[in-house]
Amino acid sequence: MPAAAKTAAPAAKAPADKKEKKLPAVPESKLKATKVKTIARPGSLHRRRHLAAVKLVRQRQNLLRAAKYAKKYLRMDRDVVEKARAAKKAGNIYIPAEPKVAFVMRIRGINKVAPKVRKVLQLFRLRQINNATFIKLNKATKNMLRIAEPYITYGYPTLKSVRHLIYKRGFVKHRHSRIPITDNFVIERKLRGGYKMQCVEDLVYQIYTAGPLFRKANNFLWPFKLNTPTGTVVSAKERKRNPTLTVTGTGTGSGTLPV
Repeated sequence: MPAAAKTAAPAAKAPADKKEKKLPAVPESKLKATKVKTIARPGSLHRRRHLAAVKLVRQRQNLLRAAKYAKKYLRMDRDVVEKARAAKKAGNIYIPAEPKVAFVMRIRGINKVAPKVRKVLQLFRLRQINNATFIKLNKATKNMLRIAEPYITYGYPTLKSVRHLIYKRGFVKHRHSRIPITDNFVIERKLRGGYKMQCVEDLVYQIYTAGPLFRKANNFLWPFKLNTPTGTVVSAKERKRNPTLTVTGTGTGSGTLPV
């Protein structure tokens, strides 16, 4: 018999494959942005230059409009001073014109509110406590203020307070949403076409002077949401009984609201 075949040596085990290192995941939004940048779109550079030029023109226009309004405010103040001096020189007393705009703030809830008062608060857009709006004063709105006096407090805003409210706490209505006023484009997009208002100073001017576009500008603004004043809030009805009280019920002062 042939010699027994030698048993083959067991094959050496293959070395274990090293685990491949995974690359860090890239967000899909970043990939899309990179793809958009790499694709050369015809006319994109020309479009960017055109938008930059339009933006520069708008900024210059807004500066000119703000300067024009500043001159008007200065002229209004000077007219009041000159009329007061002329009246004093003639031995008379100058009585300034009545305020045209009131700033109304709601201070009470809806419990046990009469239907007539509830309707007035709805017309003033004061649906929550500490909501506030600008109201153009005339015979009808004065009667409505008298009806809702136990539930509101109001005063007559100055130019400084109107600016502060719109710049710091201003929100606008756009497609049933509450949009903050971050730049002039928010106003230009909605009001420039038919109403020729393109910057915040246009809104301030129409509100402060009760201009012809007051209603459109006021409705464009969302009702202001103010903080609760410190101390006891005094209603307009209580301040009529005691004119020395301020809105917060302390000290003496006129009918101005702390904003």
